[in-house]
Amino acid sequence: MEAKVMKLGSSLQVPCVQELAKEPLSRVPPRYVRPDQDPPIISDASSLPQVPVIDMHSLLSGYSLDSELQKLHFACKEWGFFQLINHGVSSSLVEKVKLEIQEFFKLPIEEKKKFSQEPGDIEGFGQAFVVSEEQKLDWADLFYMVTLPTHLRKPHLFPKLPLPFRDTIETYSAELKILAMKILDLMAKALKMKDEDMKELFEEGMQGMRMNYYPPCPQPELVIGLTPHSDSVGLTILLQLNEMEGLQIKKDGMWIPVQPLPNAFIINIGDILEIVTNGIYGSIEHRATVNSDKERLSIATFLSPKLDDEWGPAPSLVTPETPALFRRVGTADFFRGYFSRELRGKSYVDVMRIQNEEADHHN
Repeated sequence: MEAKVMKLGSSLQVPCVQELAKEPLSRVPPRYVRPDQDPPIISDASSLPQVPVIDMHSLLSGYSLDSELQKLHFACKEWGFFQLINHGVSSSLVEKVKLEIQEFFKLPIEEKKKFSQEPGDIEGFGQAFVVSEEQKLDWADLFYMVTLPTHLRKPHLFPKLPLPFRDTIETYSAELKILAMKILDLMAKALKMKDEDMKELFEEGMQGMRMNYYPPCPQPELVIGLTPHSDSVGLTILLQLNEMEGLQIKKDGMWIPVQPLPNAFIINIGDILEIVTNGIYGSIEHRATVNSDKERLSIATFLSPKLDDEWGPAPSLVTPETPALFRRVGTADFFRGYFSRELRGKSYVDVMRIQNEEADHHN
């Protein structure tokens, strides 16, 4: 029963872009050309505002807590994204993660294929959100797996990872769970919501990791590495693995490139947290672009509520003046709905909204 429940979605088999990019291509195959997207190249990025930077050490040390907590609150409300410095995860662990994921993607395709997505499942090596043969494709390969709770790990994925990679990911998974809970606890403080509303939802929650590989592309201005979307999860902690930037977020209708700071994590609010905070914190549309000379790699770690949980706006944030803006939903149903669609910006959160006349009716 367990394994069956865990198939939250599926994606059609598509070619490995890393292998494709090894060919002497002068043109991008038509299925990757994206006239439907805003042009990925931003001419004058230097004049654009930069994503806020939050110092975890200040947040935890107490003496400058209030001002740093205000900064955190502002970042989550106005940006939905921030860079986290002094986060407390050991830099030697982070360096190992960076190195070993790069090594993993260098493995021969036959080795990586052992981890291929199985029919009807999104976990493994392959692509996500490919629901039709006509659909345009992202210029990327990815490897996704559920890492916590441990009983949900697929036997053919996590336990079969080569050593020392498996042990490194095991340690990283545990460390990022601790970090995510600290961040969520601080967000609860900033929102003045009941601690337990946040804890109960995420403490036993589901953690997934997605490693992304964006190969160089002969015509980077025609393709997208990752289609614009907001993350479906509660919280995302992104680690950029090499020095190529490519992440862009949409703010006030403009695409803003994120320049990752050394030793920082990039944190963003997912759709689930937007719903839990009753819309106070918003999930933000973002995308990845590619370039012509160097690959880009990253690993995103996601935290969501337990699969068998039902949730909606936190009770402590719902008042007669601020009624619930979203319906309650079960985690598994929420993800099944999300993974059955193509990625389209933030359209999925809107499905969850309580329509105005229904809200009036409840008041």
